[in-house]
Amino acid sequence: MPNSFVRNLFVCCTGLVNMFGMMAVSAAELEYASDVQPLLARRCFSCHGPDQSEGGLAFHEAELALVESESGEFAIVPGDAESSAMLTRITSDDEYERMPPEGDPLTESEVELLRQWIDEGAEFSKHWAFEPLTDPVVPDVPRDSEEVHPIDAFVYQRLAEAGLQQAPPADKRTLIRRATYDLTGLPPTPDEVESFANDTDPRAYEKLIDRLLASDQYGEKWGRHWLDLVRYAETNSFERDAAKPNAWKFRDYVIRSFNEDKPYDQFVQEQLAGDLFDHPTTESKTATGYYRLGIWDDEPADPLQARYDELDDLVTTTGQAFLALTINCARCHDHKIDPIPTTDYYGMLAIFADVAPYATRADHVTNNQIDITSPELLVQYQQCDQDFARIESERTEIEQAGIVKMSAPDQRATEGNRKDRNKVLREKLDQHLTAAQRNRYAELGKQLNQVRKRRRELPPREQVLGLAAKQKMAETFVMFRGNPHSPTDAVTPRVPEIFEDDVFPGEASSGTTSQVAADKRRLAFARWVTTAENRLTTRVIVNRIWQHHFGRGIVRSTNNFGQLGTPPTHPQLLDYLAHVFVDKGWRFKDMHRFMMTSQTYQAAAALTPEQAQAVGNTSVVDPNNDLFWRFDPRRLTAEEVRDTLLTVAGTLNLKSYGPSFYEELSPEVLAGQSQPGKGWGDSSESDRNRRSVYIHVKRSLLTPMLAAFDFPEPDTTCEARFVTLQPGQAMSLLNSDFIHEKARQLLASVRSELRASEVSDEAIAADRGILVRAVIYRVLGREATDQEISEGAELMNSLINDSHLNPERAEALYALSVLNWNEFVFVF
Repeated sequence: MPNSFVRNLFVCCTGLVNMFGMMAVSAAELEYASDVQPLLARRCFSCHGPDQSEGGLAFHEAELALVESESGEFAIVPGDAESSAMLTRITSDDEYERMPPEGDPLTESEVELLRQWIDEGAEFSKHWAFEPLTDPVVPDVPRDSEEVHPIDAFVYQRLAEAGLQQAPPADKRTLIRRATYDLTGLPPTPDEVESFANDTDPRAYEKLIDRLLASDQYGEKWGRHWLDLVRYAETNSFERDAAKPNAWKFRDYVIRSFNEDKPYDQFVQEQLAGDLFDHPTTESKTATGYYRLGIWDDEPADPLQARYDELDDLVTTTGQAFLALTINCARCHDHKIDPIPTTDYYGMLAIFADVAPYATRADHVTNNQIDITSPELLVQYQQCDQDFARIESERTEIEQAGIVKMSAPDQRATEGNRKDRNKVLREKLDQHLTAAQRNRYAELGKQLNQVRKRRRELPPREQVLGLAAKQKMAETFVMFRGNPHSPTDAVTPRVPEIFEDDVFPGEASSGTTSQVAADKRRLAFARWVTTAENRLTTRVIVNRIWQHHFGRGIVRSTNNFGQLGTPPTHPQLLDYLAHVFVDKGWRFKDMHRFMMTSQTYQAAAALTPEQAQAVGNTSVVDPNNDLFWRFDPRRLTAEEVRDTLLTVAGTLNLKSYGPSFYEELSPEVLAGQSQPGKGWGDSSESDRNRRSVYIHVKRSLLTPMLAAFDFPEPDTTCEARFVTLQPGQAMSLLNSDFIHEKARQLLASVRSELRASEVSDEAIAADRGILVRAVIYRVLGREATDQEISEGAELMNSLINDSHLNPERAEALYALSVLNWNEFVFVF
């Protein structure tokens, strides 16, 4: 069918689903948090909400919504919609009486929703994410097999309620490609595909997962997910966009942590408070680079505003990345939706009050570069410094002995800048020294040069980007409307009140700030974040892991578990996974195994007509696959596209860790900077063949090919990348110098393999189907079909005979065409 027809059909079906969904909501009992509050927030809170309570009414809290209004009426009478003034006002035909006073009146469905809620008792329920973790029991789902995976039990139960079945398992060739990309970001080799497809061991799939998790490529893939969250980049942004020295060491810390399967609670604590451990290590200090990854303005118009913007970045990123809370929305006023008052925002800000600014305009390194030089080498540097200071002191004494004998103008010259002083000393000092003083001065000069030489020969001191400097705690105030120049009430450090946890009891009760307690604020916060009882941390991280395996989270808004986020499709499964994660020691690799061994993960993405009929009427019941009746296909990420091209071309350099490399960029791309080309280096061909996670991330100059495939803007935390299909991607995969070079290298590598198999160039010229088979096998890991062989050979012969291209160019263009197939850029 034409694509336009399919698209219109989908839109119509989606409309029907939404209509049926509204009917379902009407029939079921409503939830205030998920069904009613979003409507009230959208249409009523501007006048009757956290900021204003006109008429003495506010609908964000029961205590304020159910009181008698200033007019003597009750807006909401629980159980009696007809007696509730709210319904009277929102349905009034009088434009002076009708609410809301501005904008369109409520729709009929919105009015009916409020009517039903009030008739049901107008319960102000607590939002699901703010409730403590439940301990769900795995559903007892009857199946033909003896044992049902716990994940499948939860999913099957929901499918059965909807009258659906799960799709059949994917074939083994599809499954190894899916699993290999999900865990390593690279394609399986053709030999790996063949070996797995022919392996009859019942544990072949489990062994495959174990092998992938043990590879260094695992950390490079999953470390990149974390780097998106913590807004990783290696420059400061703004006009000059200067480099952040040693930022790549934080990236390597993240990759190593995943490869070593570091427990998540330890991983989080190191980043939030690694410098405050009783025995901080190089690793824990490097982890505090988390605080230095944000943007920084080296020449702000308002320095105080810039400082609070820097702290806001920490509150925003920490709140969303670790807790999935938009605490930053309460910077200027109480949160419009979630129960997060402004005092909570500034209480969170107080936790980070010891974090010194990234740098100062005069000094770009002291605050952010931590010296981790070994003690032995440090002693040698210190000895050089002491020797240098001692010699310089004695030389200065001799110089002063000569200066006092000089004329007054010369004496004054030596008191000016260093350049004038040195000029006078070079020209006239010898004239005013005794022979003994001259000899000693010369000897000291030789000693000084020896110290300089000794220092130059020492290995360089090692530094990492991190929290090198902290500042003394000062009292924190709520800023009126977020204006840092308008402080109001003092606040003490706290976590959002929705948690009902007193993490800083000493400070909160005393009204004064204890410096000892203040020094450990971030550590106390980090430990609180990583307690098993924290109702958000484990939910959030297992939801992120699920997102990267299944294409979206059980909660789709993975950075926002608040009331404007999307509710979980499987809330019991989410809480169950959170418990499993803690029980397995907070380890990612165990969670990967647990999720990927489920039939839900192994389900097929594409179904035959017969299979689709067996599954059920999914196009109406669940077109968005919210019930996980099949696997969602996905496009390769930006890094996966580039890394796969390097892989099939046979040029991929798997060297792990180390400084970033610079991709080759055209003059036109470099010209887009304020100072064209500044800050973009040159790298060797070998380094440019490394994985994309090691590309230098410059905020003002993102690599064009990665940007075309939706590499995120690194200024803010990225919960999930956009996945688009747009012309820039086709241009990159058809016209860029990079893709043509990789197509040429792919062809050369395939020809080399054929020659090694004793297939001559003459045989290929006589039967270009040989080349078609070899290219498709290399790129897609499968045998070519008869139609593909016929069409591929025909294309190459046409380019040679009709377009008069030389054979090598024609063959390279065929290879290029295969690199543009959907099968190449999608995982099924």
